[in-house]
Parts: sequence; structure tokens; C-alpha cells
Amino acid sequence: MKRLLCWLLLAVVAPLGAAAQGGIFPYASHVETLDNGLQVILIPMDSGGLVAYWTLVRTGARDEVEPGRTGFAHFFEHMMFRGTERYPAEVYNAKVTEIGADNNAFTTDDFTAYHLGIVNDDLELVMDLESDRFRNLAYPKDMFQTEAGAVYGEYRKNRANPFFVISEAMRKEAFTAHTYDHTAMGFVEDIKIMPELYDYSLDFFSRFYRPENSILVIVGDIEVDATMEMVKTYYGPWEAGYQAPDVPVEPEQTAERRVDVAYEGRSNPMVWLAYKGEAFDPASRQQAAADLLLQLAFGETSDLHKQLVLDEQVVDLLIGATNMNRDPSLIDIIARVKDPAKIDYVIEQIDATLERYRSEPVDATRLAETQSRRKYGFLMNLDTPENVAGGLARVLAVTADLGTVDTMFETLDSVTPEDIQKAADTYFASSRRTVAVMKGAQ
Repeated sequence: MKRLLCWLLLAVVAPLGAAAQGGIFPYASHVETLDNGLQVILIPMDSGGLVAYWTLVRTGARDEVEPGRTGFAHFFEHMMFRGTERYPAEVYNAKVTEIGADNNAFTTDDFTAYHLGIVNDDLELVMDLESDRFRNLAYPKDMFQTEAGAVYGEYRKNRANPFFVISEAMRKEAFTAHTYDHTAMGFVEDIKIMPELYDYSLDFFSRFYRPENSILVIVGDIEVDATMEMVKTYYGPWEAGYQAPDVPVEPEQTAERRVDVAYEGRSNPMVWLAYKGEAFDPASRQQAAADLLLQLAFGETSDLHKQLVLDEQVVDLLIGATNMNRDPSLIDIIARVKDPAKIDYVIEQIDATLERYRSEPVDATRLAETQSRRKYGFLMNLDTPENVAGGLARVLAVTADLGTVDTMFETLDSVTPEDIQKAADTYFASSRRTVAVMKGAQ
């Protein structure tokens, strides 16, 4: 029933969006850049008064180029809630609680996102609060040190998650130069010394938290002209001054790497095959073909999923995914294996599957069905302001262009069986991959 209602909603708004955008994205939008470089994206939609308010700072683990200084992008996810002189933390939090706003943040390899779910009556108050903290964040040294200690506690808690443990090991092995070599949490040795780096934290905020490095996305029951005037009032005084980091280039990988990962807790073994990919390009048919190949070969409707998960019951998880990143990153195939003795067998079956896609063209009907699922799976999730903003967050942070959505799906629709074969041959050579095998305590 929910899917039917979502589809009916999209069917109503699609004509307006299609006319305004000239593509697949179903909502009309207003995109404007302020004089200070802040990009503003307003997407009005009938949502019963609900509004999603997202601020994307295009800084993540990627930007942490100074040795010994990883983890600061994630650290500011915490510090941004510590208030300003005008709105100290207790005042900011009280106002957010008073209006019943859903307020949170997260950090990734390429960006940090701050998001609130509000009602439109509170839009100006929220704009005042948010613009103030992004312009005027202030915190004393003792508060900084307390929060740095809390971040170390969060890191230790994350180490209880086997996915975090293998991901951390995989990144460190797969990258030898680029800053994708660490998770958003940072290297543990850097987190431990973070309390000593108060002055560095002030410099980090000054360099990266600038309007020309940020995108403001407001979706929901809004009036475009009035909202844009408020944005100019509250965000216009934000001073430019972004300093782009000199991110190192990862050298080409020419031989397979392998890392064995020990997990202290109990967990089924995990196999992670990570192939070197490219920086995200929405117009690349080869990248789109790789994305579709992973769905065809390792998705829930794939032959290998039926074999390993359902029939043989050798694995309880099998996924393949490309990653949308600003710089060349990884293409992942992950399997959780029930029996450690079957690890090599699972890798052999994955390799055999990839070889079939190299040597045989995929069935055109299966390809068309997969293309359709990818497109309408995206569209069907655009049913609330929060889902629209959240669904756009990564593509906007990586490309800074809302039009990327249309380009991406146009490219996806153009992929042919021959493109799938070419992608299999291009990306999935063993010389391009890192193999991580994790085993838990027995």
C-alpha cells in the first residue's frame, strides 16, 4: 500500500517536475548561488507543512591530508552542536527541542551532513539558528577536550561492529597514498592525540566551514521567493574563505593485495573484494554498467545469490556495490560466510561469476528489468521532504549539481549488454583488487 501511495504521489507531481527539470527528477526546484558562494537548492513539495533542512559541508575523510590529523571532519559533526556566543549549546538545544525538530548529523568520506526535520512555521527560527552556528561556532578548550574524549569512546564502540573492523582494515590496505585510506572516524592513533589539538581544530573550522564549500538544501512546504529572501538575509553575511586541500593521487594498482583481519568478538567470517574504480562521473556508461553488473551478478535476484544463500546456504549475506565518490574509490563485493572452510570456495564462485559476465552478454530482458528497478527504486523513495533531501545528499555533495540526477539515470538507461561485458573486463581484474578476509573468535 505504501508503494502504491508513493507512486500516486509521484504521478501527480511528475508532470510539473519533468517540465521544470527536463528529466527524471519529479519535482520543480530553484537553484541559486549567493555572492559568497553558498549554493542554495529549494524544492517545494506538498507535504502537509513538513520541511527538511539540510546543510552539506563538502568536507569528509578525503580532506584530511595532514599527517596525524585524521578524524577532524567527524569531530566537527560533534562540535557543531556546542553553540555560539549568541546561542550557547543549552539555548540552541532548548529551542530545537521546543519546536520538536528532528535534528542530527553524519560524516562520510566526502562530506558532512547536518539535517533537521521541521514544520514550515519554524523555518525562519531554524534558519537563524543554523546560519549562526555555521558562521560563529565557538567553544572553549575544555569543551573541545571533553568532546575529543567522547569521540575516542565512539571509536572504541564502533570496533565492536565487525563491518567497521573489516572496512577500516580494507581501506588501509587498498590505498597507499590517497586519504580514502581511513574511515570517517580517523586513525585511532590520531584520535588519541586529538585533545591536544585545540588550535588545529580552530584552523580546520576556519578553512573548511565556508559558504563556497557548502550546500543548503530545503525541501517541503515552502514558498520559494520568501524562503530565498530569508536565506540571503541570514546566510549573506557568511564570509567566504575556503581553502581546498591538496589531496594526493592514488597510484595505479597493478597486483592483488590481501589482508587477514582478526575480529575479537564472535562473528561469521567475512570476505570483502574491493576493486579500484574511478571518480564518479554521471555521464560514464562504463560506470553505470558496473553498477548494473553488480546488481545482476550479486543482487537478490542473481543466480549466485540463489546458489550461495538459498540453495547451498553457504553465505548469509551477499552484496555488490559501486561507490559514488569525488576521487577514484572502490567497487565492493562482500560475502558473509557461515563456515570458515568455505571462504576460498566463495571467492572462487565470485570469480567464476565475474568471468561469465566477461565472456557472455547478459540477457537483454534481465538488464532492462534491472535498469527499471534502479530507476523506480530511487523515485519511489522520494515520498517525503526528508527522503528527497537524504536521497540527494551524496550526489549533491560529490558533484554540487542537482542536474546530475537526470544525467545519471539517462546514462543508466543507455547501458547495453555489450557495455556490461566491457565493464566486467575493465574493472574486475584481480590485479585491481584488494581481498580482505575477516574471522571472528571461535
